[in-house]
Amino acid sequence: MYYTPPVDYIEPVFRPPSEADSLILQVTNGCSWNRCTFCDMYTDEHKRFRPKPEADVLAEIERCGRMLPGVRRVFLADGDAMALSVRRLSAILRAIRTHLPHVRRVSAYCLPSNLARKSVAELSQLRELGLNLIYMGAESGCDQVLAAFDKGETFDSTAEALIKAGEAGIKRSVMLINGAGGRVYSEAHARASARLVNAVQPEYLATLVLFFKRDAEARVRAGFGGQFHPLDTQGLFQEMRQLIAATELEQTIFRSDHVSNSLVLKGVLGRDKDNLLAQIDAAIDYAAAHEIPRCHGSGF
Repeated sequence: MYYTPPVDYIEPVFRPPSEADSLILQVTNGCSWNRCTFCDMYTDEHKRFRPKPEADVLAEIERCGRMLPGVRRVFLADGDAMALSVRRLSAILRAIRTHLPHVRRVSAYCLPSNLARKSVAELSQLRELGLNLIYMGAESGCDQVLAAFDKGETFDSTAEALIKAGEAGIKRSVMLINGAGGRVYSEAHARASARLVNAVQPEYLATLVLFFKRDAEARVRAGFGGQFHPLDTQGLFQEMRQLIAATELEQTIFRSDHVSNSLVLKGVLGRDKDNLLAQIDAAIDYAAAHEIPRCHGSGF
């Protein structure tokens, strides 16, 4: 059933596809980094990063408890809720536990830098208070691609953050961008990204295809020194094959079903690795035979 939560949103508000049925609590506005060249989610002036006043958030949680008592999942928006202090996050999680007692999962987007300032003990405290899952846009494991994207992170900083969250008992959903390195860095991007997830062993892994809105393409090209050449559909499939072939995962739920993807893939890695590779091989052959144009998705 559709409902309008008693929450004052600063639009637009973004959330992962898997949080479609969750109560969205906007505890921050925008993204504290907000420099990634490929992203224009928070570039409007009114989306400049700032924490929402704590009293307002706590009041909204109390109202939701009265008006939406059956809520079972909560997503802490916007793009950078984990930038908040442990004290403030703890207050929010305690309020959710008090006023929304049926909630079984609380999740949030997270930058690696958010976790660099929090200890495993502090993250464990947040987990005990109900923070179950973080979504991290790693984008790539390739340091050259991350630098070109002005991501502000490296292979090491991303891996360290995800491992720290795992040690605290928080589940990790990692997102990679198919085509992030263009033709020049395609193989390096695929192999380094596989090394990243192999080192981390995330509970969830997802991919979407690099696409552009507004002036993001110009920013990305500038980041690569003007030498960025997007992959065609066959190239995207081949890069995906390199990524999946190089993974050594034990029990990671994998999804490649974002609207930007021409090829929808779902499975568990490594159980379904051979089956996924067979699907990709069939797609490569089909794309070669039919000269399929590149798909341009919309929206992160």
